[in-house]
Amino acid sequence: MPSTVHVGTILMRDWPLKLQLVGVRSEPCSGNWSMVETPDGSALERKIHAAGWNFFFMAAEVKATFLGGVGPKKILSALKQILQKVNGRNFNSLEVTEVVARHFLGVPYTVVSAHSRHIQQGCYLDSARERRTSQRDAEWAKG
Repeated sequence: MPSTVHVGTILMRDWPLKLQLVGVRSEPCSGNWSMVETPDGSALERKIHAAGWNFFFMAAEVKATFLGGVGPKKILSALKQILQKVNGRNFNSLEVTEVVARHFLGVPYTVVSAHSRHIQQGCYLDSARERRTSQRDAEWAKG
């Protein structure tokens, strides 16, 4: 499991072919999700576009909150909660967009926010049915 999650961290479903197409490496993170080794979403987006693909950004924000200060294990736990929330939407990527430590009545808490992303060849976002089919095909091919 990776140790550092920060703003700009990109996670992708384990689809090795897509990672190879854009020339990036990844490390396992949670379940069938891997953390992409890239400085940020913009750098990955440039590589994806150079390979002739598109990298969509979904406006809907997904958040997870935990008590206490910012810590690597707690952030990974919050990220797992976010991945569970977005799992049924069938997008193949996720970008961490905010990690904020706050206080309420002297009690520290942290909010982790993320946005779904999706990599595909077409310039129009595939329907939920097409994304689901593509995801099943990739899981079948993986074994």
